[in-house]
Amino acid sequence: MDLSNITQVKLEIYTPAEYIGALRDSLTALGACKIGSYDHVISWQETKGCWRPLEDSNPFQGEKGSVCTGEEVKLEVRCPVGLVSEAQKVIREIHPYEEPVINIIPLINDWFE
Repeated sequence: MDLSNITQVKLEIYTPAEYIGALRDSLTALGACKIGSYDHVISWQETKGCWRPLEDSNPFQGEKGSVCTGEEVKLEVRCPVGLVSEAQKVIREIHPYEEPVINIIPLINDWFE
């Protein structure tokens, strides 16, 4: 599959719910979170996750060496391919986790238009 003509990706970002607004506004200001004539386009689902902070970590939540569980949200936003690197920087500046989970998924919607 040739991905060289992909123009948009979906960013999945796992974060505490209280960071939704800051991430939405900052990503929109960058040029993400836009579909057609609409901006601030974002969706989220409540989810639960687990993790174990290792000795060299600096956890936002939980204790080193112990498996932790917590509630968070999975944000989904569209982002132009050319903005992905900058979007990751913006997310890392705002996000409270030492290692935020950011999934970058190519969108092929244009292939069917």
